[in-house]
Amino acid sequence: MTITIPTLLTLFRIALLPVMVVVYYLPFRGANVAAALVFIAAAVTDWADGWIARRFNMGSAFGAFLDPVADKLMVAVTLFLLVQENPTPLLAITSAVIVGREISISALREWMAEIGQRATVRVALLGKVKTTMQIIAIIVLLYQHDSAELRLYRVGEVLLVIAAILTIWSALLYVLAAWPILREQK
Repeated sequence: MTITIPTLLTLFRIALLPVMVVVYYLPFRGANVAAALVFIAAAVTDWADGWIARRFNMGSAFGAFLDPVADKLMVAVTLFLLVQENPTPLLAITSAVIVGREISISALREWMAEIGQRATVRVALLGKVKTTMQIIAIIVLLYQHDSAELRLYRVGEVLLVIAAILTIWSALLYVLAAWPILREQK
């Protein structure tokens, strides 16, 4: 198996996760900003690996498997950090919705692939919008810096609620697409 540049970027994104966690907990002023920057670097590699794979025809089966795993790890680990730091019902519920959807839809895609219906539940534009909203919300929440004019943490919470709504919406679209097959009685 040849490891392509996009796959190396995906592996790098996974390697950034423990770095972000360590930086997040380091006891220095600005650790939250540094953690947000590490998360941004991971998000940029997510965009870059896909672009390079498509542009230079460097896609691989391993990369296609690993990329969504890295995405889900990045979001889930960071949401766990944020909920641990600020265990409010709002943050816990929205995070649970997001992580629960990722697990459920991943299982649905796996099952649909097993029965030869993978194309029925392929990634849609709404899923990309949802992911973008999650990333922006998480960056704002990691940054968690309140200025006199704008309470960014509250903005991050609102963005995460919007991301959770998009998450539910996209999950419903996936289930509706798969519903004719799910209701078969074989």
